[in-house]
Amino acid sequence: MNITGQLLIGATEEPGTQNPIFAVNPATGTRLEPAFLGGDEAQVEKACALAEAAFGPYRNLPAEARARFLETCADNVLDLGDALVERAMAETGLPRARIEGERWRTVGQLRLFAQVVRDGDYQDARIDPALPDREPLPRLDHRYRKLALGPVAVFGASNFPLAFSVAGGDTASALAAGCPVIVKAHSSHPGTAELVGRAIQAAVASCGLPEGVFSLLFGSGRQVGASLVAHPVIKAVGFTGSQAGGTALMAIAAKRREPIPVYAEMSSINPVFLLPEALVERAEAIGEAHVASMLMGAGQFCTSPGLVIAVKGEGLDRYLASAAATLEQAPSQTMLSPGIHAAYLDGVQRVSSAKGVQPVARSQSAEGSCQCQGGLYKVAANDFIGNEQLVEEVFGSLSLVVECENADQMFDVLAQLEGQLTGAIHAAEGENPALVSRLIAALELKVGRIIWNGFGTGVEVCHAMVHGGPFPATSDSRTTSVGSAAIERFLRPVCYQNMPTQFLPSALR
Repeated sequence: MNITGQLLIGATEEPGTQNPIFAVNPATGTRLEPAFLGGDEAQVEKACALAEAAFGPYRNLPAEARARFLETCADNVLDLGDALVERAMAETGLPRARIEGERWRTVGQLRLFAQVVRDGDYQDARIDPALPDREPLPRLDHRYRKLALGPVAVFGASNFPLAFSVAGGDTASALAAGCPVIVKAHSSHPGTAELVGRAIQAAVASCGLPEGVFSLLFGSGRQVGASLVAHPVIKAVGFTGSQAGGTALMAIAAKRREPIPVYAEMSSINPVFLLPEALVERAEAIGEAHVASMLMGAGQFCTSPGLVIAVKGEGLDRYLASAAATLEQAPSQTMLSPGIHAAYLDGVQRVSSAKGVQPVARSQSAEGSCQCQGGLYKVAANDFIGNEQLVEEVFGSLSLVVECENADQMFDVLAQLEGQLTGAIHAAEGENPALVSRLIAALELKVGRIIWNGFGTGVEVCHAMVHGGPFPATSDSRTTSVGSAAIERFLRPVCYQNMPTQFLPSALR
């Protein structure tokens, strides 16, 4: 399948009219062809008009038809074969194994939501039958279900060119809910986006769906994204990216005549608590495992462990020695783009120059474009508390270890943190139960996922997963962007009161 740089608007393709985007191989700095011209207001309008026209027919499709469409999308993505893998590798600098694994995750998400649609439980059907003889007043028949919000705008993520992008979780869950989707591709991997977009476009055609069920737009700058969020046809937004980008979209959505939800997954430093008995029992193993998680994908995961909190002492010293030895043997890795690499270097400078921060170890240095040299630093809790620049995310392989005087001070550190995607507890069987219970209760108020003796990297796509958390981890802590519950973001409830059976939705008859 050829990459042309065209916008995919419904069943058609056409060139943009605005400034061009070129992908860059971050490992070499080489510009990749072709050029992708940004869309304009008229092209946004066209995509939105098609999505609006498609909404009614698409949301009313039989469940089996919508499920088959999602599975066809999955099959078509797989059928792209090596062409997709190689383009994604060239645009991101990620190794083949990572891209192939992410492709299977993308396919798995689509297939999971196909099953969710078939099961029908997402409609949350509730029936209160009429009670004509109830005293003192009779009750009419009431029936409840959830249905699709309307067309959704999805923003591709920089760090997941497949699983959080064109056919990623936001798109899969919105399509499963019955919402047409318009994707704003990420400018770092436009060729990958076009290949996947063509796979979905082909699925729309082969399943006989209205063409406006899916469109793919490119944009240089903010015009396309801002225009999409502001357009009255769009009823919700899915976004994965920076806090600045997410809050900017939230502001646009809030100023609309009809404000809409923006489901933004933004920033997180994912605190890891090392409890005393765990350090006595396995400090060295925890140090090795922590560095492996921190280095995974050059730290470009939203669940990368950026903060470690523990009580100082011999156990913590052993952990630091093990982590340092592991990190010093690790090679540097290529980051996703020059912009992300520059931001990482700024973050390292911000943390390393802060009051009281001391270096522990760095990974091996390497020459070449966009190389991430991982870093481990430590700071006393007294210097950490009150220093706002140390609670900001550094997107990359960097962790800061906070040394506390006692267990109570760990809670003072936690109290300073904003909302997070994950929080981890490393504990042993002999750990103080009261301390563990207190820590779990405190983390419940701060994070979306609590991990026992592990790290946040590695997000299973399953029914019970929560990939969300209080602001600024996400813009709405009541939702998740991974797992079957992600469909809830694109649904709203409707009650049918005293409705004749023949006019009820099939789920409520």
